[in-house]
Amino acid sequence: MMHPKTYVEGFHNEDSVKSMTYNMLGATDMCVSALSLGTSPLACIYGNMNFDESFSLVENALKSGINMLDTAPWYGHGTSESVLGQILPKLPRKSYYINTKVGRYDPEPERMFDFSAERTLRSVDKSLQRMDLEYVDIIQVHDMEFAPSLDIIINETLPALQKVVDQGKARYIGITGYPLENYRKVLERSSVKIDTILSYTHYALHDTSLLTILPYLKEKCVGVINASPVVMGLLSNQAPPSWHPAYLMEDKTLLENCQLAAKYCQDHGVDIVKLAFHFAFIQPDITTTLAGMTSTAELNKNLDVLQNGITEHEKETLNYILST
Repeated sequence: MMHPKTYVEGFHNEDSVKSMTYNMLGATDMCVSALSLGTSPLACIYGNMNFDESFSLVENALKSGINMLDTAPWYGHGTSESVLGQILPKLPRKSYYINTKVGRYDPEPERMFDFSAERTLRSVDKSLQRMDLEYVDIIQVHDMEFAPSLDIIINETLPALQKVVDQGKARYIGITGYPLENYRKVLERSSVKIDTILSYTHYALHDTSLLTILPYLKEKCVGVINASPVVMGLLSNQAPPSWHPAYLMEDKTLLENCQLAAKYCQDHGVDIVKLAFHFAFIQPDITTTLAGMTSTAELNKNLDVLQNGITEHEKETLNYILST
């Protein structure tokens, strides 16, 4: 097997790279690892991380063969990008693809979202400045459903991102959001070529609805990034973080079912996080699974699941959860 273009002799662990699965991301030239690293935890939204821990996580992820990083101005309101700005200059630029986003910014509700062309262009420049980069690989519209209308995304945000690409500040354009139906709406109407979509929590133990749009996206040659197999902490052995949207739902069925599944796993000596990652990894139509991690130990656990799978006992537990 040939090394991916991101391989850097003397930096990577060659055996780890050889054991990593890589897939082409849509019609881009990016051959990406089956596991990608989300960097929102660098902003301490899942618990405190100091710089040494953050650096170790990113460096070890890249050396292991992971070659795509994802961030956004929204993560810690610039903190994730700023921490990356201290980390990335110490690592070979060739060794990673990096994606960031536009559109979602400040904690104050009245200033949280801005999809205007002017703010979009400013945001890209600010992100590049924070991360000490000349360009990002994919620039994405963040949670486009929060725009006053998808017309703004189509007529302002995406044309502004095309200017960003034309200026060499990004290589590809992506869109993100929760409602799956919006992807088709925007792809059908946009005059700007959209290269990737990032969907979160729609291919996990509790919800596989992402599969319903994969044939359409494949037909359009759009790359698919499947984010958050543990549903932003719902499928874990700890309570989800206090900001989790499940707490705001009037119907607590999802929260309760995830807690019941986690308890069933604990009672049977199984880590539900391993099951969640395995479930995503074995879906052949998913190019890459994007997940935030808070430590090198967590990284190594997820890599072990990717490379070695799960035990028969864990498979039995997984099948029980899926059947109930």
